[in-house]
Amino acid sequence: MSQAGRTLRLATLTTLLLAASIATAAAPAWVAKSDAYAQPVVKDTGKFQPEDASSLGSEEFDTAVADFKPRDYERQLADTEQRLASLRRQRAAEKDPKVKQDLDILITSREQKIASMKLERQYLLAYVNVGEVVFEGLRSLLDPRNKPERQKAALVRLKRYAGKEAGYAPIATLARARGEEQLARKGLVGPYIGEVEEGLNNNPTYLEGIADLFRKANLTGWEADVDALKQQIKDYDDWTRAKILPRTRKEVRLPEKVYANRLVNVGVDISPEQMIERASFDFQEVRDQMQVVANTIAAQRKLPSADYRDVIRELKKTSIPADQLMPYYRARVKEIEDVIRKHDLVTLPDRAANIRVATPAEAARSPAPFMSPPRMIGNTGEYGEFVIPLANPNAKSTSKMDDFDFEAMAWTLAAHEARPGHELQFASMVEQGMSIARANFAFNSTNVEGWGLYSEAMMLPYMPAEAQLVSLNARLLRMARAMLDPSINLGRMTPDAAKQFLMHEVVLSEPFAQSEVDRYSYRMPGQATAYYYGYVKLRALKTLAEIELGDKFSLKAFNDFVIAQGILPPALLRQAVEQDFIAPKKAK
Repeated sequence: MSQAGRTLRLATLTTLLLAASIATAAAPAWVAKSDAYAQPVVKDTGKFQPEDASSLGSEEFDTAVADFKPRDYERQLADTEQRLASLRRQRAAEKDPKVKQDLDILITSREQKIASMKLERQYLLAYVNVGEVVFEGLRSLLDPRNKPERQKAALVRLKRYAGKEAGYAPIATLARARGEEQLARKGLVGPYIGEVEEGLNNNPTYLEGIADLFRKANLTGWEADVDALKQQIKDYDDWTRAKILPRTRKEVRLPEKVYANRLVNVGVDISPEQMIERASFDFQEVRDQMQVVANTIAAQRKLPSADYRDVIRELKKTSIPADQLMPYYRARVKEIEDVIRKHDLVTLPDRAANIRVATPAEAARSPAPFMSPPRMIGNTGEYGEFVIPLANPNAKSTSKMDDFDFEAMAWTLAAHEARPGHELQFASMVEQGMSIARANFAFNSTNVEGWGLYSEAMMLPYMPAEAQLVSLNARLLRMARAMLDPSINLGRMTPDAAKQFLMHEVVLSEPFAQSEVDRYSYRMPGQATAYYYGYVKLRALKTLAEIELGDKFSLKAFNDFVIAQGILPPALLRQAVEQDFIAPKKAK
């Protein structure tokens, strides 16, 4: 999925419909009370990262721009520490159990933010790719799902980015000033050279992507400001080459404490060494299962080799032409929905899922398939989109990225990103109504991606053999991530060695393998481990419910209950399942 993990889920009380704006039923009283506690947290964060706020639907921040003014770190840290103290006092006085749980979520989010800010300030030379910042900030407003009024706000934000409005300096100028301050601090670890070079290479694509977005929105009056922004970013990139590139680190490894903190932030509460050991065992188990399925397929098709790697390569030859890819995936989603209804696996909505191909700029930003979530605040009918890139612009070769456009892959990818995976997951939160704390501040990769991988496993028994092999291979990739990501960041493996392992053992194309090691190395170190960890936690929780309830257990009821909780962290989800799902059913 993924870029959903990088953003903080934000909102503002004056512009939202209690996060249940398209639900027909009124939000429970506890939700309104919880949201009142969350609003100051939203305000604090929105002052510094308004783009994140508006991307989640908080329109108050739509024209604001990221704060790179002097003493930005000190000001944000002070605000966050004050808010944490206030939340702790409120938690001590609160009586409602659900509101107390939401206050715990808010408190944890502030504690983690403070810890991360201090660690990264202590160890890392902060690097900002201004081209990427402005692309993301404008893309979220120019999204075709937004109403024209919101899209027009992009004209104001653009003008402020370019410093063409009174009281606003160009964002590139401010970012450079903060960068110079960072360079003056001795002993900091520079950004990884690959990250900086990739950003410099991608910025022309981002800027052209911005122009395309304005054209598609049928807006006018942006051309001169985009031209000014292009020149400013070019100058900033020249400064980056002159000043930042010489300070980059050639070894990908992060400081150990920083990496451990990254794991905590994505919801992983075990050590990197424990993660490697657990995932290594499961990697072997799944690979053995794959070989059993591959033997059957090879015998049926009379293939020259039964090795699972060779069988997958044969399956990849059933490539779907680009102009047929979207109809094919839409048809596959409908087949999956038929299976879900026939076997009573989870409750489905009546509407169709949204699927589209990624733009070149989106592919540069995220070269793997992902879910573009709907706005979680003030939603008036927008839904998530399952987005499929057809190429990786950052690949190191001209090899075709053949990992997502063949027939057998469509089953597991549609199950993960669409239904019963992320599209259903996010739509359920919007439709049922969810507190800001649960919809926004509880968000991490473990609770989100755990459901995505769990959804693949839910569908596995009903797939044809070829799709089962590919689905197991997708699971194998998640276990490889949980081994390779920490191995790279503990200095036990180089990115190139990890790439070769993925291409050989998991049968990834060169472009996809490159995007994977880039993710482990500098895009989102630690995040890739969360798929496996969230999956393990959720499957274990299902087993617990089955044991406790026996004949009273219903898979559909369990899945609907999990979906209804939003994106609670594993510990809080377990608590909810034990208290509100298992206990009442046992009592009957």
